[in-house]
Amino acid sequence: MFPRRLYATAASRLVTSAKPVDGFVGAIGSTPLVRINNLSKETGCEILGKAEFMNPGGSVKDRAALFVVEDAERKGLVRPGGTIVEGTAGNTGIGLAHVCRAKGYKCVIYMPDTQSQEKIDLLKMLGADVRPVPAVAFDNPMNYNHQAKRYAESLDNAAWTNQFDNTANRQAHIETTGPEIWAQTEGKVDGFTCATGTGGTFAGTTRFLKDVSGGRVKAFVADPPGSVIHSYVKSKGKELVRGGSSITEGIGQGRITDNMQPDVGLIDDALKIPDADTIHMLYRLLDEEGIYLGASSALNVVAAYEMAKILGPGKTIVTVLCDGAYRYQSRLFSRKWLESKGLVDAIPAHLQKYIVLA
Repeated sequence: MFPRRLYATAASRLVTSAKPVDGFVGAIGSTPLVRINNLSKETGCEILGKAEFMNPGGSVKDRAALFVVEDAERKGLVRPGGTIVEGTAGNTGIGLAHVCRAKGYKCVIYMPDTQSQEKIDLLKMLGADVRPVPAVAFDNPMNYNHQAKRYAESLDNAAWTNQFDNTANRQAHIETTGPEIWAQTEGKVDGFTCATGTGGTFAGTTRFLKDVSGGRVKAFVADPPGSVIHSYVKSKGKELVRGGSSITEGIGQGRITDNMQPDVGLIDDALKIPDADTIHMLYRLLDEEGIYLGASSALNVVAAYEMAKILGPGKTIVTVLCDGAYRYQSRLFSRKWLESKGLVDAIPAHLQKYIVLA
């Protein structure tokens, strides 16, 4: 029999108000807020990450997936036994595949053929019909989103959930992510930052935090190379400059989406994050914190680190830890792949021990 004190220690870590939830759907949200210890000490701020990799489908996109499906149900766009169709770079598709399985819908996913094999394999394992297509710009009729829309329109009892411009996505974060952050920080959050793909997470969370704080909370949007958001914010809406490319998946944008548009005026600043800083932070978080994150999450942490230095000591900065590295490990921990991207030298020598794949 184990000593009583061991049971007491374990019990003290549990959320005492937790109750059983109703299946996969009921488990979405209410993720922990994790202190990034070393960065917090270094900056004199509280740098906190919303651990969205702890959602049941493994990413922040579980929230949007649930809200866009329920939006289609409320509008009568899909009936029992119907089909959900989406164009997605991966995580929204994974969330949708889970939600569809839980609700009894078929799921068809159109995605750029640039996405990681891990994501494609997982979607197939979840029963989704996965259709990789060439990655082309949004204004091209063969863009994966347009192909998803046309396919849904060709079917009976099917809905294109339109994650980029369906504001049910944004609403998910107004109703859940924002309130959770406010409650978990006891209203003491000073800054929020993350990158944006659809715009839902950043815009919805920013809207809630700005409203509840009377505008006190600062919002900095983070942007990878190849995205236009940084130039749009810095030029006050006059420029949409796209240049370069990024190792990150599912973030960055070539336009202002309908999810983003209502809240563009709430953005206080924009931060451009180079891939070299992202990959360095990814390896640093693994080594120093034991947190195994994907590149978009690492980019968000870089942005939080930069925001903390801008706002100064004593502030509480929150960002989003979107998903774990296991969906990208064949690339992010491969020496050959890192060399192909010119990123090996961005990883300090003492961290290169984690490059374990050829």
